[in-house]
Amino acid sequence: MRVFIAIDIDEGIRKGLADLQSELQGKVDVKKSDVKWVNPENVHLTLKFLGEIKDEQAVEVCNIVKEVASRHKGFELDIESVGHFGGRSARVLWVGMGAGSDNLCRLAKGVDEQLASAGWPKETREFSGHLTLCRVRNPKAGIKLARISEDYRDFKLGVVSADSVSVYQSRLRPTGPVYTVLGNYKLQ
Repeated sequence: MRVFIAIDIDEGIRKGLADLQSELQGKVDVKKSDVKWVNPENVHLTLKFLGEIKDEQAVEVCNIVKEVASRHKGFELDIESVGHFGGRSARVLWVGMGAGSDNLCRLAKGVDEQLASAGWPKETREFSGHLTLCRVRNPKAGIKLARISEDYRDFKLGVVSADSVSVYQSRLRPTGPVYTVLGNYKLQ
């Protein structure tokens, strides 16, 4: 099964993401086939993507996440600023984190370290909390989206109350991913 660990976002933030996606689509001239916009209903703040694991390992992952959650306090997290991964040509367009991101990074690091001590691969890249708006399939479209993201550096979407961490199973379907919560664990 495919598994990831994430913080859920509320409906207000999801609506704001949908509005932002519509606005961006109206401002940038790219072919539909060049960009895959993420359905706002499927957006989570991913702390760690494990990928394929054996079914029986899911219990161990849930127990580790529950233990890490018990050692971290809940926090508020500002959702703001549009950016991109990929240099001059965006590969991914995202909304980033503002105030509270230090708490988010500590939580992600705690999850990563605890999983690593249980034998899971440690992250090689520095954690960068973000909500994915779209994935870009064409470099020319990526250049246009990278340029337009500059106009949204001061964008403010809202605040997420991070009060729990979830372990999700992800099933890939032709119509898009289907997520199932395997466990949800309260932060202190």
